[in-house]
Amino acid sequence: MPTATPTFEAKPELQEAVNVLLGADAVSSVIEHGQLIVTVPAEKIVTALTALRDAPNLMFEQLIYVCGVDYPDRPQRFEVIYALLSVSLNLRLRVKVLTDEDTPVPSVVGVYPSANWFERETWDMYGVFFADHPDLRRILTDYGFDGHPMRKDFPLTGYVEVRYDEELKRVVYEPVRLPQEFRNFDFVSPWEGMLQPRVLPGDEKAGKNN
Repeated sequence: MPTATPTFEAKPELQEAVNVLLGADAVSSVIEHGQLIVTVPAEKIVTALTALRDAPNLMFEQLIYVCGVDYPDRPQRFEVIYALLSVSLNLRLRVKVLTDEDTPVPSVVGVYPSANWFERETWDMYGVFFADHPDLRRILTDYGFDGHPMRKDFPLTGYVEVRYDEELKRVVYEPVRLPQEFRNFDFVSPWEGMLQPRVLPGDEKAGKNN
């Protein structure tokens, strides 16, 4: 079965044009998987996106999405990624900024109004604060939700559970209660396990009976 080929491949000419436009604000620029990805300082994101939108040879007039990525082991653990599209010239670009848990990222709602809900979602899921956002509040989680569920260190169970109380005739929030302790599972498949000089789970009992 033939593999699907991407419908768009970023060209070196696009990379050069973006680098010339952004100058020193382009901390890094790389083409990966057919996509041009440019990293700029967080404090320069409004200036950079405005320039990319207004440049007549680029015309990135549409913001497709804003999303977050969490790398907990990094000092600046969060990446905020802005996907841009030039409808006029059929060009695509990803702009990336880095930040930590405490440093705000300037809102780009003034450049792209569609960033409003995207930034709210990134705040809700990752806890990235967008300075000067007109209405930065949660958009997917419930009122009073504790934490940011897309962070890698957020517990899978969450912190509270929701149920309907028949006596109170209303929804109540309670701390999560687990009916049993977490267990450690050995996820090595039997085929991999047999190739290793070690005892498979359960075999240690056979050795004691001999």
